[in-house]
Parts: sequence; C-alpha cells; structure tokens
Amino acid sequence: MSRDSYNTKSREVIKEEIKKITDGFTIKELKNVLDSKNIKIGLTTIYRTMDILEYEGIVKKFFDENNIAHYKYVNDCSSERHFYLKCSKCEKIYHVDCSCIDELSIHIMQRHKFMIDTRNIILSGICDNCRTFIKF
Repeated sequence: MSRDSYNTKSREVIKEEIKKITDGFTIKELKNVLDSKNIKIGLTTIYRTMDILEYEGIVKKFFDENNIAHYKYVNDCSSERHFYLKCSKCEKIYHVDCSCIDELSIHIMQRHKFMIDTRNIILSGICDNCRTFIKF
C-alpha cells in the first residue's frame, strides 16, 4: 500500500476542518485555522495533504489573478456549471452553481470562437458585506 493510499490522522483532521470552511481558502488561511484550534500540523503535511485531496476530487484548486492557490471543498459543487466570485476587498471566494454560465459559454464560443473551462471561472468584484462599507 502506497503512502498516499491510506488516511493518516493529520489528513482526517484536515478533511474535517476544510468541510467547515464555507469560502475558498489558501494554505496559509488553513494553517491559521488549525493553529487557532491548537492543532499542530506542519505546512509540508498540509501541502502534501491538499495535493492528495485535490487528486481524490475532495477539493478543487484554482489560482487567483496573483497566482495564489486557493482551495474549495467540492461537496457543494453539484455540476460542472459553476464559477467563483472573489471579493477584491476581503478576498473571500464564493461558489456559485448557476446555469447562467451556459449562456456565457455559448456566447463566447459563437461570438469569439473560444471555449472556456467553466470549472475554473473566477469573477472579481465586491461582495455585499464589503459594499456596505464603500461610499460612492
């Protein structure tokens, strides 16, 4: 049995913690969550575990415009037709499962002759919570 084919205690703890994170997260954010709960897991173990969980399809990895890796527990991704909204103020990432992405995909294919990967779309903007603090 290879090392990657069995669950370690650390891997199980990480899996349980990422299920509780409703928004996308970075490795640094996950490490902060673990540290705040006095769970001692090293960065190397976290990186290795996230690679394994991505391979197993438990998390989705994507990169923001600054090439920073974000992860999302994919239990809420019910289809290939989804995208993410990233708040450029608080940097939270929200999962959106909406068929409107189909219309966008068709438009881009017909009008611009470009097929988009609907599993990796990140739209940036300001979330509702942050928008209340911005004066126009």
